Amino acid sequence: MTDHPAFEILNPDAKSPVLLVCDHASNMVPASINGGTLGLPDSDMARHIAYDVGVRRVVETLSRLLDAHAVLSRFSRLVIDPNRGEDDPTILMKLYDGSIIPGNRHADSEEKARRIALFHRPYHDAITHQIDAMIADGRTPALVSIHSFTPKLRNRPPRPWHLGVLWDKDDRLAKPFMSYFKDDPDILVGDNEPYSGELQGDTMYYHGTRRGLPHILIEIRHDLIDTESGQDAWAERIAPAIWMALNSLEEENENV
Repeated sequence: MTDHPAFEILNPDAKSPVLLVCDHASNMVPASINGGTLGLPDSDMARHIAYDVGVRRVVETLSRLLDAHAVLSRFSRLVIDPNRGEDDPTILMKLYDGSIIPGNRHADSEEKARRIALFHRPYHDAITHQIDAMIADGRTPALVSIHSFTPKLRNRPPRPWHLGVLWDKDDRLAKPFMSYFKDDPDILVGDNEPYSGELQGDTMYYHGTRRGLPHILIEIRHDLIDTESGQDAWAERIAPAIWMALNSLEEENENV
């Protein structure tokens, strides 16, 4: 048992069909994990290895602008990564982008299973519950997952994209979202860059692909959202693109 909640729900009375999810909203290490520390310095816990910089406020603002429910994690991805399947070997990282994670160094299969039960599984159960509730209310959820990515990994060239759109087989939201920015010379959008959306077992696969729900994962370069003003500005910038993607989906459904 743990007295630290694995997730947080925003805007529970929302009415839109959008369900925002934020896998890496927090860099918190619960007390049940090594007394609340992974043995890393604060400088590492403030890096992208511990959470997605800037995304929490982006999701808060989007939730308000879109009148959308939101489910956010309340634990660091270094505790257990909620954007990985339970059998994924990278679900519990011992070395990440040049940093050894002391608190994970000796974590065995039993410890991994404990963390999954305490944090990973309840987080995903919360998303499932929200999806089921929306469907029962007559709304087909459109899943929108918000992440951020580091401008540069160690020993890698800088990443030029402002936004990355990750998707696998279902492009119903991804294609119109990307098309919204196609004539904007100030925004470079990565189509499955800087990561690929073809990751079986990740959050969008588990809740979107498996259930046939429209879904999209949006990555924002975190140097653009490392201030509150930047977080609000980028939420306001991508909100109309999400609306346009939803409208395209509705038009497509009407023509079927």
